[in-house]
Amino acid sequence: QNMLEELLIHKPDDPIEFMINHLKQNNDDAPRICVLGPPASGKTTVAMWLCKHFNAIRVSQETLLFKEVLMQTEEAKAYKERDQKIPNALWANLIQERLSNVDCIKQGWILEGFPENQEQAWMLQSSGIFPRHVVMLYAPDTVLLERSGGKRLDPLTQEVFHTTFDWPSDPLVQQRLVKPEGLSEQEVSKKLLEYHRNFPEIFHIYQKVLKSINADQPSVDVLSQVLAFVQTRHRSAAPFTPRILFFGPPGSGKSLQAALIAQKYNVVNICCGQLLKEAVADNTKLGELVKPYIDSGCPVPDNLVLRLLTERLSALDCLTNGWVLSGFPRDVGQGEQLQKAQINPN
Repeated sequence: QNMLEELLIHKPDDPIEFMINHLKQNNDDAPRICVLGPPASGKTTVAMWLCKHFNAIRVSQETLLFKEVLMQTEEAKAYKERDQKIPNALWANLIQERLSNVDCIKQGWILEGFPENQEQAWMLQSSGIFPRHVVMLYAPDTVLLERSGGKRLDPLTQEVFHTTFDWPSDPLVQQRLVKPEGLSEQEVSKKLLEYHRNFPEIFHIYQKVLKSINADQPSVDVLSQVLAFVQTRHRSAAPFTPRILFFGPPGSGKSLQAALIAQKYNVVNICCGQLLKEAVADNTKLGELVKPYIDSGCPVPDNLVLRLLTERLSALDCLTNGWVLSGFPRDVGQGEQLQKAQINPN
C-alpha cells in the first residue's frame, strides 16, 4: 500500500525501477511523525524521546538552521539574523531536502513544530511529505504561560528542562542551561494567539492521522499515550468485510456485545440459538429436522447446526456487510468443523 501511495505521489518516469528501489530501502515501518502544539506544550521533549525510542531522525527549526548543511541553510539564517520571518516556501524546501536524505528514509523521521500553518502543510504535501501520525499536544494557555517562564535549554544536547517540573540532577548540565530566546510573557502570548489562529486549518488537513493529547499531565503519561498512538496502524482504505466470532462463558454478555457491534458497524448479527428457533418457526426443511430436538430439549446435532450456519452466512447480506456470530462453536470439535466448512472469522 505504501509503495502504491508513493507511486501516485511521485509519478516516476520508470515505475518499475522506482518500485525496485522502494523495496530495496525496506522502510515501510520507519516512523514518519509530526509533533505539533503551542509554545511550551512539550514538543521537543516528546520528539527527542520518540527519536531515542525509534532511533529516528529529529528535524526541527534548530536542527535545520544550526546542525545541518543544506543548500538554503545560509539563506534561512540570513532571515533569522535580520530578525525577519523565514518564508513558508523556504522552510518547506529545507524540510524536503532534509527528509530526502538517506538517514531519514532508512530510519524514519520526527518532524517537530512543522507545519505551523495551512500553507506550510500544503507545501509539504505537494512535495510528497505525508506523515503517518500527527501528535497534537494541547494545554490551557495559563499553564503554557507558566511553563514558558521556567523553560531552560541545554545548548550541547538541545534537551529541554524546567526549573520547577524537570530540573536535571547533573551539576554540569545545570551549569550549561540557558534560557531560550523569545520567552517573555508578551512574546509567548503573541505566539499562542498565532497558534490558535492556525490550529483549525492544520487539524482539518491532518484529521485522519491526528490525535490530540493533553500535555497538562505527568510527562510519563503523555509519553505513554503518544507511544500507544504512533504504534497504531491506520486502517486500510481497501474493502473489508468483518467476520467476527464472540466467545465467553454463560452470562458474560456475548449476545449483547454482538448486538451492539452489529448496530454500530452495520453487520449481520447471528445468534446460533436464535437461528435454530427461526428455522423451526419458518417451517423450513432444516427447521423440520431441528424441531424434534428443540421440543425435547436435546442438543441439536452439529451437522444440522453447521448446515444452517453455512446457508445463513452464504446469504447476500452476510457476504456484503459481514457478520458477527455468537453461541457457536462451543467446543474444539465444533471449531474444527467450522473450519472445514470454510467459515473463518477474520
